[in-house]
Amino acid sequence: MIIRHIRYAVIATALVISGCSTAPTQWTQPPMAVPYQANFQQQIQLVRIEQILQQPNIPPTTLATIYYDRGLLHDSLGLRDLARLDFNKSLTINPNQPDLFNVAGVIFTQMGMFDSAYESFDSTLDLAPEHPYAHRNRGIALYYGERYTLANEDLLPHYLLNINDPYRVIWLYINDLKYTPEQARTLLQQRYAVSDKKDWGWQIVRMYLGEITEEQFLTEIAEQSKDNQQLALRLTEGYFYLAQTYQNKQDYPTAVMLYKLALAGNVYEFVEHRFSILELNRIFTAEENAAAASSSPSVSVK
Repeated sequence: MIIRHIRYAVIATALVISGCSTAPTQWTQPPMAVPYQANFQQQIQLVRIEQILQQPNIPPTTLATIYYDRGLLHDSLGLRDLARLDFNKSLTINPNQPDLFNVAGVIFTQMGMFDSAYESFDSTLDLAPEHPYAHRNRGIALYYGERYTLANEDLLPHYLLNINDPYRVIWLYINDLKYTPEQARTLLQQRYAVSDKKDWGWQIVRMYLGEITEEQFLTEIAEQSKDNQQLALRLTEGYFYLAQTYQNKQDYPTAVMLYKLALAGNVYEFVEHRFSILELNRIFTAEENAAAASSSPSVSVK
């Protein structure tokens, strides 16, 4: 199993760093992509936007669009705080922007600010009831907010709109593990059976169902990705959803390692990158709380 080999890599590295003379364990290196870097076109875009903003008498609607576009660009580069500043400026000028509220909701979810996320997605749906992503994103926010019944009420109708989208199935399954754990695997199998199975993301579902091993899953990504960009995208997804399985088993060291691997490609725009940060924060916070509780003096009751 490839995860065992990855563990060996960590152990071997620790032995070398500590100066131990024990021979390092043989291991298979996990698939990695060259991390995304800001390209020349993105840098030129930022310069051009800055030049446009220096011009006088820009119409308000145009100015709101410029700030929104720059916010998206900042967000794609991982500059979250700058993106939020631009989005706030854009909304101040023009509050009638459902797509902006949707993006803001995803960012609030990543930050763990779930009430703000719900409000943002509600605003999206008030302005655009048929928005293609708001129900899914609100469902994910509700899942992270531990409101599993409400999450199902968003995620299930969203899935029914396109039963051939593997990611709708995957997020339903992730929520089902909390909402209806005894039926989660059966429902996943049923949804997989009625799908067209064409999208690459169905490989994630096959891995969850045990039709392919973790090693086969990651090896296929490494061998069949057509270029570094596709490799980075698929590994971001693959490591995140693989980490979910280990987190559900309460194997937190392995889950942490896999979430960090999901972050390694710098694919900032993917929800899997965003939520890897959220998951790591949740795990670390839980560990800190557990450590604080165990170190607190017990109070005897007489």
